[in-house]
Amino acid sequence: MNPTIKNITLYTLITLLLSSCVTHDELLNFNQGPEFPASPVDIQNLPELEIQPDDLLSIRIKALDPIAAMPFNIDPEGMANMNMNMAGGGMRPLIGYLVDREGTIDMPMLGKIKVLGKSTDEVRQIVLKKLKPFLNNPVVSVRFLNFRITVLGEVLGPGTFFVANERVTVLDMLGLAGDITPYGNRTNILVIREEDGQREFGRLNIQERDIFQSPYFYLQQNDVIYVEPLPVRTASIRDQSTRILPWLSAITALTTLALTLSNL
Repeated sequence: MNPTIKNITLYTLITLLLSSCVTHDELLNFNQGPEFPASPVDIQNLPELEIQPDDLLSIRIKALDPIAAMPFNIDPEGMANMNMNMAGGGMRPLIGYLVDREGTIDMPMLGKIKVLGKSTDEVRQIVLKKLKPFLNNPVVSVRFLNFRITVLGEVLGPGTFFVANERVTVLDMLGLAGDITPYGNRTNILVIREEDGQREFGRLNIQERDIFQSPYFYLQQNDVIYVEPLPVRTASIRDQSTRILPWLSAITALTTLALTLSNL
């Protein structure tokens, strides 16, 4: 066989096979940039979440005398300020205080309380202060009921997830969504965030080791994460005819190579 023809055939086969593959480096995380420090470092970008309009808050008040504390809590039987969510695959009631457009909530016995821009701990302190004339040593817990994150794009299980705590990272949410597929672009993950009546967009590269310092590494309530596909993924889902062509070409090249080698 002519060596030139043989080399061209092999080159064509290798090119066709590799062009539809995702490289090993594209599947790695934290493999770019300076090495991780050998000793622990302080976390400096941990956000203190601020309450926004339309947030739903759980505020529970307890005291040594449960009966005395009852008037200060939402009546479960009345289902006051009830909100419904689809967490866990079914409808279930969320009983809490919906923050209105003016940033206030209306609590039994205590009246309207301004919570806009405050943290859950600040609201807890406000409620404790208002309870002093009525209860001895009350215990107040405040948390978000609508802390949800939406993950879309090239992940195994896209969807909207309700989170029980306020300290959530983009890695946590990608894990809940089943991780990025082999066709997801790990270098340009989009985070969409609404805060103070404005929408902002951040980009994350989870192949970079300094991702932990990004202001978008820790998420806030109602953030949306979008993992865009790699170009090879885009090429693989074109119409049927164009999707089959590379495989036909590869099969033809393999057949040609097999016949050629058998005649040597």
